[in-house]
Amino acid sequence: MSTEAPVLRPEQFDRYRRHLNLPEMGPEGQRRLLESKVLLIGAGGLGCPLALYLAAAGVGRLGLVDDDVVDSSNLQRQVLYGTADVGRSKVEVATARIRALNPDVEVTQYPVRLASQNALAIFDDYDVVVDGTDNFPTRYLSNDACVLSGKPNVYGSIFRFEGQSTVFDSRGGGPCYRCLYPEPPPPGTVPSCAEGGVLGVLPGIIAMIQATETMKLLTGIGTPLVGRLLLYDALAMEFSEFKLKKDPECPVCGEQPSVTELIDYDGFCGFEPQENRVASTENVRASDVASRLERAEEFLLLDVRGVDESEKATIAGAKLIPLPELERRADEIAEWRDRPVVVYCHLGGRSAKACELLAARGFSRLENMDGGIEAWSLTVDASVPRY
Repeated sequence: MSTEAPVLRPEQFDRYRRHLNLPEMGPEGQRRLLESKVLLIGAGGLGCPLALYLAAAGVGRLGLVDDDVVDSSNLQRQVLYGTADVGRSKVEVATARIRALNPDVEVTQYPVRLASQNALAIFDDYDVVVDGTDNFPTRYLSNDACVLSGKPNVYGSIFRFEGQSTVFDSRGGGPCYRCLYPEPPPPGTVPSCAEGGVLGVLPGIIAMIQATETMKLLTGIGTPLVGRLLLYDALAMEFSEFKLKKDPECPVCGEQPSVTELIDYDGFCGFEPQENRVASTENVRASDVASRLERAEEFLLLDVRGVDESEKATIAGAKLIPLPELERRADEIAEWRDRPVVVYCHLGGRSAKACELLAARGFSRLENMDGGIEAWSLTVDASVPRY
């Protein structure tokens, strides 16, 4: 950071006047923001409000890492995007919005998947890394890359009606993500937001906490959330705080770290490596499946829920093979290897896994019914019970 007296252009004085009037911030704090560089991992529910508020505050450079495109299901909570943006690159849309909001902000786009091969190089040029990801491999990767590169990691996560945030900063002896979660949960045991849902305003609340902590780190004001985990319950409108301790045996930030370079995080979390995964299955709407059934099109409708779930609600004509039994019983539907198969479950998560399994077994025309039988009940046939 420069030690010269801060100089603001007249239009900057007008734009940031409310910051300049804060004795704790003042022109020196605003200059630090304008000279700072922040990397946002993810341009989704957390990344969208983070980008807007950090840009409005005058953070000089924002890096955006996300290889995804805008989907209509994002619009309920990802406030950078509009209906016309569906199908467009998230980082491209976000960049245009940020530049329109504040021309002082330089935006660097990384329309790639964060990986062990590129993380350290991307992190190198930034002061603070903000984790807005929604999957365990990327969270562990971001954490380890931050520790190895000496960068503070402003963490946030959301699920249904609850969120949490903290600052992992091992530079001053604080704990890291692995101190809090030494091992990832087994694959499939923790539902994603796509499966479990999320209250649309929840990401905004957690992102504001992350943005606040980021600005405090950049300007040196206040007390950061290092060593403290803040939990938020939207239904009860309650905040709770828990103390976090550094684990001296942590393999990344402990006294004798065993992780000295980035590893295979898909493998560490029990996921199949990205390069070996079957190409993503097409999603199909429940209403489109209903129309095809009405036209008597020939396809297999495969239900991979449990028997108990099928007894609560089902779609007429579906064949039930629960996901845990699918690999063993795949020969029962072998005649459909080269014919259309539509797979559904409760919300769409297990059916996506079933499609991957069947694709690996040679099935070539697979579709995942988006939203599962829940979407069927809500958009096709209200007489099918919801559970």
